[in-house]
Amino acid sequence: MKHLLCWASALAVLVVASGVAAAQDDPPSRVARIAYLNGPVSFEPASVDQWTDASLNYPLTTGDNLYADNGARAVLRIGQNSIRLNSGTNFQFVNLSDNIVQTSINAGDLSLRLRRLFDGESWEVDTPNGAITLLRTGEYRIDTDSSRNATMVTVRSGDIEVTANNQSFPVHSGQTAYFDSSGNPPDVQALYQPDDFDSFISSRDRMEDVPPPQYVSPDMVGYEDLNANGDWRNTPDGPMWTPRVAAGWTPYHDGHWAWVEPWGWTWVDDEPWGFAPFHYGRWAYADNRWGWYPGAISARVYYAPALVAFVGGGGFGVSISVGGGGGGLVGWFPLGPREPYYPSYHVSERYVRQVNVTNTRITNIDVTNINVTNINYVNRSAIVAVPQNSFASAQPVQRAAVRVDANQMRQAQVIGAAPRVAPQRESVLANSRRAAAPPTALANRPVVAKLAPPPRPVPFSVKQQVLQQHPGTPVAPAELQTLRTQAGRQNPAPERMRVQPINTTQVHPVTPTVRPGPAPAFSQRTPQPQSGPGQAPNQKANTQPVPAARSQTPPPAPENAQPLVRPGPPPREQQTQPPLRQAPLVREQVQPPAPQAPPVREQAQPSMRQEPPVREQGQRPLGQTPPPPAQVQPPVRQAPPPGEQVQPQVRQAPPPREQVQPQVRQGPPPREQVQPQVRQAPPPREPAMRQAPPPAVKEQRAEPPIREQAPPARSQAQPQRQAPPPNKEEKKQENKKE
Repeated sequence: MKHLLCWASALAVLVVASGVAAAQDDPPSRVARIAYLNGPVSFEPASVDQWTDASLNYPLTTGDNLYADNGARAVLRIGQNSIRLNSGTNFQFVNLSDNIVQTSINAGDLSLRLRRLFDGESWEVDTPNGAITLLRTGEYRIDTDSSRNATMVTVRSGDIEVTANNQSFPVHSGQTAYFDSSGNPPDVQALYQPDDFDSFISSRDRMEDVPPPQYVSPDMVGYEDLNANGDWRNTPDGPMWTPRVAAGWTPYHDGHWAWVEPWGWTWVDDEPWGFAPFHYGRWAYADNRWGWYPGAISARVYYAPALVAFVGGGGFGVSISVGGGGGGLVGWFPLGPREPYYPSYHVSERYVRQVNVTNTRITNIDVTNINVTNINYVNRSAIVAVPQNSFASAQPVQRAAVRVDANQMRQAQVIGAAPRVAPQRESVLANSRRAAAPPTALANRPVVAKLAPPPRPVPFSVKQQVLQQHPGTPVAPAELQTLRTQAGRQNPAPERMRVQPINTTQVHPVTPTVRPGPAPAFSQRTPQPQSGPGQAPNQKANTQPVPAARSQTPPPAPENAQPLVRPGPPPREQQTQPPLRQAPLVREQVQPPAPQAPPVREQAQPSMRQEPPVREQGQRPLGQTPPPPAQVQPPVRQAPPPGEQVQPQVRQAPPPREQVQPQVRQGPPPREQVQPQVRQAPPPREPAMRQAPPPAVKEQRAEPPIREQAPPARSQAQPQRQAPPPNKEEKKQENKKE
């Protein structure tokens, strides 16, 4: 008995686990619809390396690409949310699932209008310079500039988080952020001035600001076109929408079939409103016209590739065909309001239930005993048929349709939700015309992503053999994984936008400074300077221009010297008033020593050359130890070269020589300048002081008056002030030269 219970419990766990795994393999419940096209817009499916003309109402999913050429624009819709592409935009769906909408652009401009976010749903836009996470509903615009290698993001309403250069920072409503890959901090300002693309965005907003019909879920893709193209009325089977079409019109007649994975054969309608009525709900013929029933209102409706039943059989002439060759016909008719839809692609029982309950008013769906031949189909007399080769090559049905007489309709047998026809390359492209492709420099430009991208799609050429073995049925998820492994070794997927994941463990948050606007456009900006190889924070790059501005303002020496003494009290006290004026400049330059060092060295060399004469003048006053302070000061004032006496400091701290040099430039009395330098670079000066202790002691004896002038810095100032005596300095220089 115990063994029986253990076996039963293990079987239950296995069943639950298999059910969870099957649910994970279900296709997404939503797609992105191409809702608007203007100008040359190109489409490249995930599994075929070829660009072709984009088609209105085509369903986009993970891995699909769009390119809006010069003068072109496009609009995509995902439920209530809109994505608008400007001219010159190269766009890709990195991942599109029930919980993630991850897109990328490596060129051009993108606008997002986010009106609905499900619980746990993530929206991300990946660019070459950073990943942008949309935190809440709002209106956003993202611009990329390949010439400047920069990205600009604007938040008209809502909030986002940008992850770039191992930093994350927020951008709030009413702000525009500019960032690149140089390592510099982002430039955040008030909104920029609107342009022509913003005018287009506003016009689309007005068109889409239509409340959803009271009978339709607001998350149904394409609901916004219903009210303007049809009329509603109540019927015994529920509310029905009747399109305004010509007499004799039939559903699933004006359009073509395409192979879109993971669903398989998918209907693409030609009507501007032709999306929602062909992927949701059911059709019925009443009062001499066709009407569409949207089904029950649901929080999340399930997309279906085509809600039809395919027919075949010996009398109808449908036969299995590989690549669209051979004879026979492929026929179909729309499902009625109470007729279930059983997908031909691999799904779980839960998916079968949801795709029916959300699209009909059927609440009791048999997902185990499936028999499509035992259903009394109400639209069986509305069969549309085309030759198999026309079907498989995505030719327009209206042009290729053949007449089906009443006898053929009676003999036709329902075979399910897909015909037994294997797809070919043209089936995936859905259009045989080649179209403009993005420039190679843009097509291969990588982007960075915060969300981990899904596995790369398997090329159609790798799957084609399996598809021929099971015509009309997409490759099973488990077998697809095996093909993906083989494709990585033998036939890699087409090279497109490379997505480079960001190491989020190295990202730290920062809060950028917001400046008043309006923010300039790309054309009004200059590329930000690239950070030096050894510079870590971006703040250093910003501090460089600040000292430069201060260096231009120090003409009034005494006044400027005092505030400078405050930031660095010990070195400033040792400096005399004139050098203090110049000391702030040196201090500012000392912080970014790498950029300022080269010019300082050039100036330091001439000062070294002028020192010997200065030393001779300084020996006499220094020889008179008690009076020398008074004598030392006049020579310093009379001869700016003596200011070069800072060299002894250079002896004590060979590395800080570069720092001392700017002081020599700025202040004739070098003594004061030397002291701030030593304080500014304590690590190098301390070793220098240790290297020359004897001269320091001698200098202390020679400069009692100097101690009075700079009492707070006597200990540090005395050795430096004693350095001026030429004899000692010459000795030190000679020792250094040796």
